[in-house]
Amino acid sequence: MTRRARITPQEAGLPLGGARRRTPGLRREEVAVLAGVGASWYQWLEQGRDISVSPQVIDAVSRVLRLSDAERRHLYLLAGLNPPAPEVVPDRRDMCDGLRRLIDTWMPYPAHIMDRYYNCVMYNDAAAVVFDMGQGPTTRNCLVDFFADPLFRTRTLSWETNARTVVAQFRAACAADPEDEGFQAVLAEVSAASPEFTALWAERDIEDQGQIRKELMHPRAGLLVVESTAMRVPARPDLLIVLHTPLAEADTAAKLEWLAGAGDRVRMLGA
Repeated sequence: MTRRARITPQEAGLPLGGARRRTPGLRREEVAVLAGVGASWYQWLEQGRDISVSPQVIDAVSRVLRLSDAERRHLYLLAGLNPPAPEVVPDRRDMCDGLRRLIDTWMPYPAHIMDRYYNCVMYNDAAAVVFDMGQGPTTRNCLVDFFADPLFRTRTLSWETNARTVVAQFRAACAADPEDEGFQAVLAEVSAASPEFTALWAERDIEDQGQIRKELMHPRAGLLVVESTAMRVPARPDLLIVLHTPLAEADTAAKLEWLAGAGDRVRMLGA
């Protein structure tokens, strides 16, 4: 009702009438006509009655009421329907600057950002030092590197423990749009490179993104034990932020601080 009151007849494309309107914004009957539904049915919808509602009708009402993406998804939830995936709003793409500041502030601990296909699109200096991101023959697709990069595998002591979780989480990411060409391309590449991935994929396990314990043997710092936490930002649902937090074991925090300082010294010498 509040959103209906905010839309004027002129904004909705209705002709101006001579009589004074007592209702601010659109009348229920006008919303019903513009959305292509019955007036009584629309009244029942506003009253929250137990009626059958289709996604098509929700979208039509959302269009007439000019609901935002968040409001449209909220209306889906009110109707007892699974909401569609959030839209990537073009004017929010500049959030990448803010996300860059976020992962840089996470220094001296590793952090990186992946797109929905697990392509690494951004990483901080600590991730470059610890995971060799941006160096060597890596593809910069985190799933492909996990299974196909021999250097990554030899350094990752927890590889076998984490492999099943990594595959299950990627299957959950694919589930929203399994026919997407981007997902299909990654699956084809990693399947061709790793029989182990193919075997795990066939088990059809699914897990939500969360935390993973990683044990790494770094050539300069020795054993590193971190906990990776994957998070999404609602305004950029196409991106996944992965922050690595040092655990108390193996004096990991101090080692990461030392590695970050060593990287700074190397850059100063190069300059």
